[in-house]
Amino acid sequence: MPAFADESLAGSPQPLQSSNSLEAFKKITLTPTIGTEFDSSVQLSALLTAENSDTLIRDLAILIAQRGVVFFRKQDLTIEQQQELGRRLGRLSGNPLSSGLHVHPLTETSSELGNEVSIIASERRSEYTYGDRSKLASVDWHSDITFEPIPSDYSILKLRIIPPTGGDTLWASGYEVYDRLSPSFAAYLETLTAYHESHVFRDIAAALGNKMREDIRGHPLNKGSDLEAIHPVIRVNPVTGWKSVFVNRAFTKRIVGVTKDESDFILEYLFALVDRNHDLQVRFRWEEGSLAVWDNRSNFHAATWDYTERRVGDRVVSLGEKPSFNPKGQSRREALGLKPAYGWTGEGPRT
Repeated sequence: MPAFADESLAGSPQPLQSSNSLEAFKKITLTPTIGTEFDSSVQLSALLTAENSDTLIRDLAILIAQRGVVFFRKQDLTIEQQQELGRRLGRLSGNPLSSGLHVHPLTETSSELGNEVSIIASERRSEYTYGDRSKLASVDWHSDITFEPIPSDYSILKLRIIPPTGGDTLWASGYEVYDRLSPSFAAYLETLTAYHESHVFRDIAAALGNKMREDIRGHPLNKGSDLEAIHPVIRVNPVTGWKSVFVNRAFTKRIVGVTKDESDFILEYLFALVDRNHDLQVRFRWEEGSLAVWDNRSNFHAATWDYTERRVGDRVVSLGEKPSFNPKGQSRREALGLKPAYGWTGEGPRT
């Protein structure tokens, strides 16, 4: 059962089973842990209009939840179709009826693509970056909008202008991070919650002379200027039923109920599991028209800012359920019958 009383904020009550409708499409598994890429002949626009479109989109939502991130190339998807895909991925996989598409706090009311599309542009990053900033690229690892009380399930990013080289994006599996915890430490973390915030967006809006979006941002609970929320440290993705670590460097500031030093130790260890383990990451080299869809409930991502030319894309972010921990959840490795990843715990023989 969800760890909160309001069932209207819950996701799918049980893990979803795929009908395998996507088996007819050519695709490759990029790493054992995370990432699937479809052949460039597969067009999402065709999936949206197929006779069995609901089945295809539902199975795609399940695949994304299982594999973390799914890639498509040479897509002809319009911005309206990208928004439709965002809505249907969530709806067909059981997200609450109250959850729509997110409106970013920094989206201007005069945005050319409307409230529900974030334009990801290199020049905007230059505008947003001011003051002291770390030179460690690892500080950018995050899951989208975890500062909202109702955060994201799926994000869809399509790039329309790319630099000749550079600008890759990396994703990391929150499932595999959980699987690398010892059972006793994981059990402790399952009792904890963490504080997420993004007050920096208020500073950015003020510095640019723009008004931050304080009205409803895709869900009635996502409003105002606080930009902060409390979420479980370990959550269960309702689509898969798998446990994932749910803290990130960008937005998670503190573990609740422990001292600051204890919080810092725990968070830094969990962050290190994400950014120091390349074997739970996948890296994607963009091309013009490439599109990525990922599940923010159980993944992290970080852009690579190693270019000087323009890079522009359009992002649609769907809102999911209120994050919760379900004691009936399993680890990914347990669910798939794989060997545990945490190694020897000091008990019994070394094997």
